[in-house]
Amino acid sequence: MPSRGGLYVVTGQEFSRGRPYSEVVKACIKGGAGIIQLREKHWPASKILKVGRELRQITREAGVLFIINDRVDLAAAVEADGVHIGQRDVSLERVRKTVGPKMIVGVSAGTPEEARAAELHGASYIGVGPIFPTETKKDARPPRGLLVLGDIRQSVGLPIYAIGGIKIHNVASVIKAGADGAAVVSAVVGAEDIAGAARAFVDKIKKAK
Repeated sequence: MPSRGGLYVVTGQEFSRGRPYSEVVKACIKGGAGIIQLREKHWPASKILKVGRELRQITREAGVLFIINDRVDLAAAVEADGVHIGQRDVSLERVRKTVGPKMIVGVSAGTPEEARAAELHGASYIGVGPIFPTETKKDARPPRGLLVLGDIRQSVGLPIYAIGGIKIHNVASVIKAGADGAAVVSAVVGAEDIAGAARAFVDKIKKAK
């Protein structure tokens, strides 16, 4: 990956107060987000393609990485920088064979064993969580807590992004515990001032390193 750490914003239309996707993402970028992930699990492929192409143009012009959740085919179609998959999604080996060695492939992991397996099979980064209780993802595993970040940090050499219940008051703790960056959903895209919220996270992350 071109960069390591920082603020990784995961989008969610249900949290963005009805604001247009392009407006939300531009504000995230203005605030300093280095990675944007389009995650809309219930959207039809046609809508993901339409919005994905728009966001691809915005992120490319800004020099920000663009990731699509789950859908390897759609990530390739819109020329996204990468795709993110979970433990219950398509296998990492299959994804890597499909996209080749250059595309970024992020993998969710909740244990050192899962993280090591992901690194072995070609993951580009690890998303670790949920660290804290979260209402963003209804089918999320139980919270892992901060200690798992240190355990995974000692197990792999890949960039680690903490996710799950990350708020401005606890983001420094995940960096100090071993994460390179923080993946945030509602605390940024649901904020009244999106750019300001993103900027506050970026500042906290930098100071915690």
